[in-house]
Amino acid sequence: MRHDQQARTEDPARRSHHGATGRRARRSGTEPVTARSPLGLRLLLSGFFLPLFVAATVLFALWAADSDAGDSPGRGPLVGITVACAVLALIAAADVLVVLRRRRSERNGRTVGR
Repeated sequence: MRHDQQARTEDPARRSHHGATGRRARRSGTEPVTARSPLGLRLLLSGFFLPLFVAATVLFALWAADSDAGDSPGRGPLVGITVACAVLALIAAADVLVVLRRRRSERNGRTVGR
């Protein structure tokens, strides 16, 4: 039996994943069934950028608080940059938590989302 025929005959419940947003669609590409995200790299990048974005948030917030009406850049753009850095810090923190949960689950012999 060819690989694509075998993939179509597998039990769909076994192949589907339950993510944070519910059931994912069936695989449509040619990636292997056992494809995994590079968790170590994700943890490294998120661990590097989380403190960087937190520090940038604090620095831009202090700069915005210290700026006067005639300063360039003005308070508005500095507040916008502060909010953007805070959002990126929250995304990095969420990614660290997701990666740590997935690694812990894989170490315990469970597969997350299946």
